[in-house]
Amino acid sequence: MTRQLTAHIDTTRTPLVSKIAEIVEREFFERGGLVLSEASDAVDLTLTIRPGIGLEGFSITATGAGIRITGNDERGLLYGVGKYLRGCTFGEDANSFCHCTWTGVSVPKRPVRGMYFASHFHNFYHDAPVEQVTRYVEELALWGCNALAVWFDMHHYNGINDPAAQAMIQRLRAILSAANSVGIGAALTTLGNEGYANSPTELRADWTAGHDGYFAPPGGHYHVELCPSKPGGLELILKCREEMLAAFADLDIEYVWNWPYDQGGCTCSDCAPWGANGFLKIAPPYAALIHRMLPRAKVILSTWYFDHFIAGEWEGFAQALGNAKPDFADYILADDYGDHFPEYPLLHGVPGDLPMLNFPEISMYNMYPWGGYGANPLPLHLQSIWDACGKALSGGFPYSEGIYEDLNKAINLQHCWGDIDATDTVREYASGVGSPELAEDITTAVLLMERNHTHRLVDLPNQQELRDQLFPEDGGELACVFIKHIADPGAAFQCDEIMQVIERRLTRPAQASWRWRVLRLRAAIDAEIARTGGRMTVALDAMLEELVGIYHAQNAEAQVCPHSRRSILRLVAE
Repeated sequence: MTRQLTAHIDTTRTPLVSKIAEIVEREFFERGGLVLSEASDAVDLTLTIRPGIGLEGFSITATGAGIRITGNDERGLLYGVGKYLRGCTFGEDANSFCHCTWTGVSVPKRPVRGMYFASHFHNFYHDAPVEQVTRYVEELALWGCNALAVWFDMHHYNGINDPAAQAMIQRLRAILSAANSVGIGAALTTLGNEGYANSPTELRADWTAGHDGYFAPPGGHYHVELCPSKPGGLELILKCREEMLAAFADLDIEYVWNWPYDQGGCTCSDCAPWGANGFLKIAPPYAALIHRMLPRAKVILSTWYFDHFIAGEWEGFAQALGNAKPDFADYILADDYGDHFPEYPLLHGVPGDLPMLNFPEISMYNMYPWGGYGANPLPLHLQSIWDACGKALSGGFPYSEGIYEDLNKAINLQHCWGDIDATDTVREYASGVGSPELAEDITTAVLLMERNHTHRLVDLPNQQELRDQLFPEDGGELACVFIKHIADPGAAFQCDEIMQVIERRLTRPAQASWRWRVLRLRAAIDAEIARTGGRMTVALDAMLEELVGIYHAQNAEAQVCPHSRRSILRLVAE
């Protein structure tokens, strides 16, 4: 039986307002079997826009038996709807629905609350049906995300007209179009000197170390990148950039990134040190091209991996930019993989006196394969990094390899929204995934998961040995050692027990949701690994296969594929 609720849209029905109404109706029906009908008085839910709250802010107020969500603007209304939906209670009985009890005003502190989707390795963004990816973009907006970056990775293709390149451009356009439809500004990630697979050999960048101060070769270099110091190199870089920008120019592009490393860089004498020399040869003419083709777009200049391959890049970069804001950058992006934010901008100030964004690692940290065991929540880890750098930031773009780190996305978006403590975000997330009354128990389980975050596979044997181990003749427990250890077996068992109890109290729609499944599977997988000492079992294999299906990872590369028996044999054969 469905229960009728009444709603009123007390503002002009722009395309975005209509999309917000569509999202509310969908969430009510899918989570609680509730149907919204429009009314003008005595309504359960009113959506309206009234400027004056603060840019992109919202208020939620009680109105008798109903709730009014007021946005300062369209984005604010959407973010208010997200806050409201996460606090609602949906029961098995439609009559058990309860409104969110949170009321108040909330205005974001930081203007850039972005996300970066890495669409490669046949991960979720690369291979999932585009309708599922675009649905996910809509749901991400409910957490206050207002910018989404994608990267057209050129090195795979023989020019922009390569059919495979065109297919990827169309996929990325669909994702960014979905972002625009929910008020999210699009961002294009580009590398300073990236090139196509058929780039001219004579114009290619150097990538070797041991000369000109380079103590390590640039990581991730594909050896098709272009050198801006060679005659014709900069011209070809700009030509390729112009073609790429033109492919997305009709979308609402708010940001374009210019990125130095991983991949990228040139170690030749005329470009060294790259971050303070060759990279800055590209930056001014590229920014001018961006301003001409995308007048609204702001340029984000990245410092990723400065000083990893050659010393003095941060210092030289700062000297080159000076104290005045340059005309070829609007933001500096700074971060580093691991446990620490780069010290230089925190100790010496941001080069060029520009606002600074971060690029937190939420996908790969201390786990392989990434997301291979289900959800990878990192609230305490992410909070420690935010405590070190948050005050210096104007926002950020977390690095995402898939949907398994959905909770980490929420944590980072709420950090940027209002310095909200990570554990408080876990509670709010848990309320939305389960219910408000289960939020504390789910939060306890998540914190136990983080105790066992580090996961590493053992070295795999050769293919025949692997087949013998994965498919023993006696049909008993499989012999292949899967993972080295679980750091805290007691925490793994406790977490799994808590999650079993929670699951019995969830509604059927909540039990079936992928957000619950990746959390539930992580708890069960850790407990199974702790029980067997890391051996592959039939039960473990079934759970890993379920993750493969959730991620659409049937063809995924090793780093983003749960290593079920089927996946291991495919990867070894390849």
